[in-house]
Amino acid sequence: MRAQNTTVAAMLAATALLATGCAGPGAAGAGGSDQVDFMLDVAVLPKHAPFYAAVDAGFYEAEGIDVEIMPGSGSANTVASVDTGRVDFGWADYNVSILNRAQGASIRQVNLVQAKSAYAALALPDSGIADWDDLKGKTVATEGNGAMVAMWPAVLDKLGWNEGDVEIVSAAGEAKIPGLIAGQWDANLALSVSDGPTLIAEGYDPVVLNWADLGLLYYGNGIITSDQTIDEDPELVERFNRATQRGFAWACQNQEEAAASFDAAVPGFDAAAVADGISGQCDLMWDDENVESGFGTMSDAGVQRQIDLAAEFLGLENPDDVDPSDIYTNDYLEPLGPDEQIEAPSA
Repeated sequence: MRAQNTTVAAMLAATALLATGCAGPGAAGAGGSDQVDFMLDVAVLPKHAPFYAAVDAGFYEAEGIDVEIMPGSGSANTVASVDTGRVDFGWADYNVSILNRAQGASIRQVNLVQAKSAYAALALPDSGIADWDDLKGKTVATEGNGAMVAMWPAVLDKLGWNEGDVEIVSAAGEAKIPGLIAGQWDANLALSVSDGPTLIAEGYDPVVLNWADLGLLYYGNGIITSDQTIDEDPELVERFNRATQRGFAWACQNQEEAAASFDAAVPGFDAAAVADGISGQCDLMWDDENVESGFGTMSDAGVQRQIDLAAEFLGLENPDDVDPSDIYTNDYLEPLGPDEQIEAPSA
């Protein structure tokens, strides 16, 4: 796990940012570059390594951007921080973006990094669980009343199971992995790119049952910015998107170098966990849709699917009043194809 002093420093930096705010979109930085604050969804984890690699390889510098990556504390806080102008860009869950936009937040998804959701069930290798069929009759832990437990009926429907075929128990986030290891339950509902690397760091090779493999094709996390930033500095949005897309794609094509960059920036994580976090993240880049339209792109049909999902499971009110155009834009993207090879600016 990450060294304690790194964690404390990151949290203090985030606290200072939230207390002081930022100077507006693309405030001038050193050497005339644009100073940009980019907030993650949660505290720094191996799944974030491609962003750090993109910085280290010079993709943002090549676009005239001096980017500071800030730890997050949940997508809702990231959305609020972007909406209020405390940070310029954020990386946030798509469903959270929709729910907050519907409630008045002036934010928009501008770059879909995760074309597929990381929702999964994870089990230990000696659990007797190897595929979805093995989960029937088992006990699965999840965190309170979060999105995954709210959407669990969609999984049951895909499997043709009844509610009682799997026992769902509630566990605090910090207790889920210790409870799984201790045998208190058989599997966890979790993000594959978060809990998978953590289990690997604990010495386990987890069984990962991805919701996407059942045909539950939901968007995951994407880059958000405010309507104000889009209106006042659309060229900055274009440059930030281009650096993020190309840097992320480069990291996925050069995963060992990406891991080394992350270790230099955020030392203390288990090497195997970092490698798994990067490969897992890269596996979420593409779906059948954006293979044709390009990395980062979204569609009206895909966003409408998310709106319908939020209405059915997540409490979105008046979904007919929410239009896909309110949620996203592809106007500031230069989409990349899956076969395009990326060279680092610093190479």
